[in-house]
Amino acid sequence: MTTYLYLHGFASSPKSSKAKYLRDRFAEINLHLEVLDLNQGDFTNLTLTRQIQQTAAAVTASENPVTLIGSSFGALTCAWVAQQQPQVKNLVLLAPAFGFPHSWYSRLSPKQIEQWRNSGYLGIYHYGKGREIPLKYNFLQDADNYPLSGLKRSLPTMIIHGTNDNVVPIQVSRDYAKQHSEVKLIELDSDHGLNDSQEKIWQLIKDFLNLV
Repeated sequence: MTTYLYLHGFASSPKSSKAKYLRDRFAEINLHLEVLDLNQGDFTNLTLTRQIQQTAAAVTASENPVTLIGSSFGALTCAWVAQQQPQVKNLVLLAPAFGFPHSWYSRLSPKQIEQWRNSGYLGIYHYGKGREIPLKYNFLQDADNYPLSGLKRSLPTMIIHGTNDNVVPIQVSRDYAKQHSEVKLIELDSDHGLNDSQEKIWQLIKDFLNLV
């Protein structure tokens, strides 16, 4: 038996379109997909470390081998948890945020980053809540503890990434796949959300995980 966990993306929630869609598809074949709430009721204090700790606790709470499925920042979290937890046997990563935190430095101006550092907070539109929520600067500081070079474990991994992704460039997944022999990269004609490719994603997941 396998435990399946899903990690939603940054400023998202368990009610996201992909989370609900995949949970329903798993249910149709009598499997449970546990969708974690990475906000923990406190988005302001979110960090990659907190997400890793929360997910690792869910992994160790299971007595079964674990498959992690994640989207964007959730997918990055999956990769780091798999690095630390041998109980994780497979990864499915949807547009993984391998460029973090460098992508933030390119999206925000030096002035915005300085203001964030000085004030301690940056207003982020949270799609799950439908409003802007302040995010502590520690979110960015914490990320420096996780250089991509630290992801050394090799395990069966499928990455699905849209070629039109303007949030996380597909090149980061191409580079990662070149450096990890067990990675299978699937490129789709889609954007970062991949919401127009959900049916295709489900078929790919079923094939990769040998789900009946």
